[in-house]
Amino acid sequence: MAIRVLAPELVSKIAAGEVIERPASVAKELIENALDAGASQISVEAQGGGVDLIRVADNGGGIPASEVELAFRRHATSKISSLEELGSICSLGFRGEALPCIAAVAEVEVLTRTGPDALGSYLCLRNGEVARRESRARPQGCTVTVRRLFRHVPGRLKFLKSGNTENSHIANVVSQYAMAYPEVRFSLLLDGHVSLRTPGNGLLRDVISQTYGLDLAQEMLAMEGGEAAIRVSGLVSPPSLARSNRRYLSFFINRRWVRSPLLLRAAEEAYHGLLMEGRHPIAVINVSLPPEEIDVNVHPAKAEVRFSREQAVFSSVAEAVKGALHQAPVATTKVMSFPASSSQQQSTWTVRERETTFIAPLPAPGLPALRVMGQLASTYIIGEGPEGLYLVDQHAAHERVLYEEIQAQWSRHKIEVQGLLQATTIELSPREEQIWQANKENLAQFGFAIEPFGGRSYLLRSVPAAVAGTDIVEALRTLLEAIAGTENGTLQEEKIIQSLACHAAVRAGQRLSNGEMAELMQRLEQAKQPRTCPHGRPTMIHLSSRQLEKEFGRTG
Repeated sequence: MAIRVLAPELVSKIAAGEVIERPASVAKELIENALDAGASQISVEAQGGGVDLIRVADNGGGIPASEVELAFRRHATSKISSLEELGSICSLGFRGEALPCIAAVAEVEVLTRTGPDALGSYLCLRNGEVARRESRARPQGCTVTVRRLFRHVPGRLKFLKSGNTENSHIANVVSQYAMAYPEVRFSLLLDGHVSLRTPGNGLLRDVISQTYGLDLAQEMLAMEGGEAAIRVSGLVSPPSLARSNRRYLSFFINRRWVRSPLLLRAAEEAYHGLLMEGRHPIAVINVSLPPEEIDVNVHPAKAEVRFSREQAVFSSVAEAVKGALHQAPVATTKVMSFPASSSQQQSTWTVRERETTFIAPLPAPGLPALRVMGQLASTYIIGEGPEGLYLVDQHAAHERVLYEEIQAQWSRHKIEVQGLLQATTIELSPREEQIWQANKENLAQFGFAIEPFGGRSYLLRSVPAAVAGTDIVEALRTLLEAIAGTENGTLQEEKIIQSLACHAAVRAGQRLSNGEMAELMQRLEQAKQPRTCPHGRPTMIHLSSRQLEKEFGRTG
């Protein structure tokens, strides 16, 4: 096969593919340009998931009339001018690729004016070439309008998700930069609906209130720490406030939004032993350090960085988070109530904790009637059966019971719904709101009756009966988080049932009465698959009578 030089148009499309992955990438690049221009107000508008339209307007310094066309040439930038400056970058952008890459895959219009210019400059580009240029009135700043994204790149267009899913990615980008720059007033309009508006008063807690909700913002703990050259600041959640995934962990390096496994490990290390397995903290952490100590030129979209002193950064973040957690109030233990059962024999025995070195393989599904003997570490129910001793994980067991009960209701098309005497108000983040919009019919079938209440506030009027006795707002958020983690932004009924059962199940560490334990064991005995939870984790371990006799030397 002959070697040939690629055509300039093809080179532009390939370069654009590295920088512009989806509509949210366009929003990110344009927001970064606005911030570098010193904007104190940035408005973002998107239609059709950003494919039909993305418009970013700011009140920054603007582009001089003589340089507007130059801004759309590859590797044209005002951020750096020499090789030495590449090692100490302080701006968000520096490659000079954003605008030409966007123009290569979309129709672009820019209207901009600097302070000294009497009129603004308007430029329209088609296929990366200038189609129209003229002077227009505009206050100081810049407006970039992007239309028909990927129209000439159908291969990229077909891999985009639904409009609501793409909108949620755009909302996430805007939310992240609003948290990185709380002194900047951000507004986001998605398909004509105001999804986010921040005050721009410099208070991070107020931005979090707008993105994640007032209740969450009030519980967050302020953090401040680090060494002389490495400063760490932000807000983190107390151990009592956690999520089922890592999407609420935001990291900024000199206010640049980044993905960093190092910072992720450092933050979660501080919570070690404080959170249940599978639960993750909420954190907004900014690390400030000399620009020469980081390499930001390691990713086409500038989403990753490298540190010259990784261990020092790791320690600074971990210690700062630990310091904040010392402020956290001591959590109180919640007790889950089960209907008392008079038919089940109750025991008041106390059992001393003992280590064992073996776990017997469990036989086929089916569970004999067990006599409850007590509770170990407020997590495991100790039961005696005809085949020996059973240690039952109370959360996994209750999860299995609830899963089969909800699944049976779904198969009969009769989900038990609990109406709320007083509607509960929930404030959705921009991302959560888009996920709910895409899945509201499916969630309604499971009993979630939600109606708009102005802005991003919603009224929760009914919920599935299974979660009625729990934190129903948290149950809905957990569902929305699970949906956000799926490939197409929707969740199958099976996963919804699993999520509801997991959230409603009694937790490890909750003390249960003998009656509550007996009732749970009775319901577990009636389950079709009592030996595993819906996720495949065992609900119990079984120590047979023969194994016990062997341990005590009663067999030859």
